[in-house]
Amino acid sequence: MIGGAVTIGRRTRDTLAVLAIAVVSAALFVSPAFERGRGLSLDILTWLRFEAFGNRQAPEQSPTVVVAIDEESYATPPFNGSPFLTWTGEIGRVLGAVLDGGAKVVGFDIVFPTSIEQSEIPLGDSTLGDKTRGFDRDFLRALAAGAATGKVVLGEVFAEQPVIPAPGQRIAVRQQQNLRPLNTYTDSDDVVRRHPLTVAVDGHPVPSMALELAARARGTPLTTDPDGAVRSDDISTAGRIANTVTLNFDGGADDIPTYSFADLRACAVKGDKDYFRREFAGKVVLIGTVGIEDRRLTSKRFATRAEGARRPRCVLGERKTTAAFARSTIAGVYIHATAINNLVRHDAAIELGWRATGALALAFALAAATLARLARPATAAAALLALALLYAGLATVLFNEAFVLPLGEPLGAAALALAATIGYRFMVSDKDRRLLQKGFAYYLAPHLIDRMLASHKLPQLGGETRDITVFFSDIEGFSEIAERMTPSALMALTNEYLSATTDVIESHGGYVDKYIGDSVVAVFGAPLDDPFHATNAARAALACKARLTELNRTSAAFQGIKVAQRIGINSGEALVGNFGSQRRFNYSVMSDAVNVASRLEGANKFYGTTIIASDSTVARAADEFTWRELDTVRVKGREQSLKIFELLCLAEELAPDQQRVLADYAEGLALWRAGKCEASAARFARAATMDRPSALFAERARAAQHDAPSAAWAAVRSLQEK
Repeated sequence: MIGGAVTIGRRTRDTLAVLAIAVVSAALFVSPAFERGRGLSLDILTWLRFEAFGNRQAPEQSPTVVVAIDEESYATPPFNGSPFLTWTGEIGRVLGAVLDGGAKVVGFDIVFPTSIEQSEIPLGDSTLGDKTRGFDRDFLRALAAGAATGKVVLGEVFAEQPVIPAPGQRIAVRQQQNLRPLNTYTDSDDVVRRHPLTVAVDGHPVPSMALELAARARGTPLTTDPDGAVRSDDISTAGRIANTVTLNFDGGADDIPTYSFADLRACAVKGDKDYFRREFAGKVVLIGTVGIEDRRLTSKRFATRAEGARRPRCVLGERKTTAAFARSTIAGVYIHATAINNLVRHDAAIELGWRATGALALAFALAAATLARLARPATAAAALLALALLYAGLATVLFNEAFVLPLGEPLGAAALALAATIGYRFMVSDKDRRLLQKGFAYYLAPHLIDRMLASHKLPQLGGETRDITVFFSDIEGFSEIAERMTPSALMALTNEYLSATTDVIESHGGYVDKYIGDSVVAVFGAPLDDPFHATNAARAALACKARLTELNRTSAAFQGIKVAQRIGINSGEALVGNFGSQRRFNYSVMSDAVNVASRLEGANKFYGTTIIASDSTVARAADEFTWRELDTVRVKGREQSLKIFELLCLAEELAPDQQRVLADYAEGLALWRAGKCEASAARFARAATMDRPSALFAERARAAQHDAPSAAWAAVRSLQEK
């Protein structure tokens, strides 16, 4: 059967295929499985922006600077050969000089979990700790002095084995008041692209080192909401991933001004206060190591350069640069410095949310799939490449303003959709379209087939349930007309009438199911999908009435006979599809809705009307029509009663005298249903001479006056004949 082979038109099938390919492609690239590619997108954008525009600001404009405990410091007296624990006094000296130079706040990206004063290594008749008692005094005094004014923050690392400063240092900085976590946030590919704003400690959020220093630098205290969230009125903390800020790295190696600790120590010994004021006044200072022991991959991994350049020196000669190549990693202290700069400058990267990214990926996938469907593969690929280049250029420009347009999701989804759609084109032929055209040509007009193929929903020939409107029409008094005409003349009249009615129905989107003598059975809403099937059926009914009036005036085939018609319209769910045998079948409808439409067509004979519709049709139709509620009836073959309406005209065509008739009829009907037969008859009688339904009801009400209404009065008319 054709119903088993032709299930959907090619155009809609292809549209659905394009949509499916686009949705699947977008879903794949927005799913968690593509997380690494998503991060790579940010890395590439950082590189593209650096290559196109360089750094956004000069290094000296950086709010944050770094005091680097570098290889030079380890190799410079008095530090060469000295354990790092013994540097505390000199670190305190440099800390004091930096604070005296006007630094806003100093943060430590290094942690001294122990002190040499705690050493229990035997030394003579005592221990090393006893022999070095007071060794850290200058360091602790510098910490205490800075902490007293809120200008020193020590770092700590929370993990399975926390790394926290030695007890004396914690006391010096007033415990947790000036202790902040140094933990970082790493993506699944071990690349740092975001920085935590808070770290959960014993179930409570603690501001990260970067957030704390940024808030102190801007002079905006951090507050804790009742829900435990840490806020700052002057710092934007919105990130794509909750509780993080997306880092906006500059490229190159020296975007963060860096000073060698060895040179600063020598400068402090020299007493060059002007140098410290010139370089550190108003700055956030981070003290940390920049050696190989603490280096991380970040989103600037493709935009690094050979390291070595530093800020102007104070005492020591120019540093000898030994680096001959660019490392893809950077020291951890620069991650904190970048986070602080982003928070202070309000220029953290702004990423699209998941929904916006998904919508963008879907749009690109749809564009690529549509190109592949409509154009040659080479042309589609070239067009997509051009689109990708334009998009990458736009993304680079926008990223210069810190706005991140994702590259991986939309471009990856587009490439996959392009390839999949090209494959679909090669694997699927046009035979379904030809089969559908051949099958429906037996019982559908060519222009309806074209419309059906172009529509968004094609029929399931094997059967489906649809919400439709059934249209029944026949000629009033056809038997008498047949008796007055010869067979050939009758055939001419009938064909003229059926042709005109069919043209009107099809012009309004209907499908003529069958002809039964002079009757026309039509369907709106199948096989053409039509959400306005009830409205279109009502329009068709009025148009058929007008067309018949014209034929009565102009058609030679009518031979002066004034032909009248009756139309019944009903809406509801029906089974539609191919019905018949293996060799002979017809696309038709089966439902109680069909029976009701037939009964309503016949009800016109009783009420003296032309077009009657059910309440289900009226409810679905637009408000552009004038309906008159006629009665409540129970038709043959159906237990449930229904309200029926007469379709009079378009709303704007209602004449004033008709309005009065309708008002009287509505009042009479209400009185009738209330069991007030005498009053009802009087109201209906007002228009009885000019309105057949009013005359009918007036007679009906008068006949019921002598029958006292019972408590079960329902005022339902039983129509047992067609």
